[in-house]
Amino acid sequence: MTTIEIPRPVVGDVVELIINDHRFFESLLRALRDASADRGAAREALSHALIAHGEAEESEVYPKLARKDAISGQEEHHGKKEHAKGNAALLALLECKGTSTQKFDDAVEELATALNHHIGEEEQTILNGARNDVPDATRRDLGQSWAARRNQLLDEGCGDIEKVREIVASEAELLQESESQ
Repeated sequence: MTTIEIPRPVVGDVVELIINDHRFFESLLRALRDASADRGAAREALSHALIAHGEAEESEVYPKLARKDAISGQEEHHGKKEHAKGNAALLALLECKGTSTQKFDDAVEELATALNHHIGEEEQTILNGARNDVPDATRRDLGQSWAARRNQLLDEGCGDIEKVREIVASEAELLQESESQ
């Protein structure tokens, strides 16, 4: 299996950094759908990038945007619930034994549905709010802290299946909320 290099920015506007990750996720989803691609490498890269991205957003971005009134507490909570749904779908994909089965293809589509929904909502609500309501310097500061946390998580192997299992288990309450709505 080859390895797909995950971009590791260290500075930038947090909105642009997050959007760049979203485009990276979309490219990995395309690879996961392509039978001629190295689906194992795409799955591994997506797992690490997605977990690092979401965990860094929840610790470094969402709370600070809420304190600046750029997003509401409800939007922050909704973003966390969507991360939990995506993480559960990611775990189902990671637990697939092979990459050329119908189960794998179904798991890719389940993850793609959750991820595309979240990306669309986040870009339209949270990120537009940040663009409109947060000064450039603050967005750069948020970008630096988000990137530092994201890169630290990548260094720690955050997308390993056991760590994803732990994250999904810790998000059980958020998942139950999502399913009951």
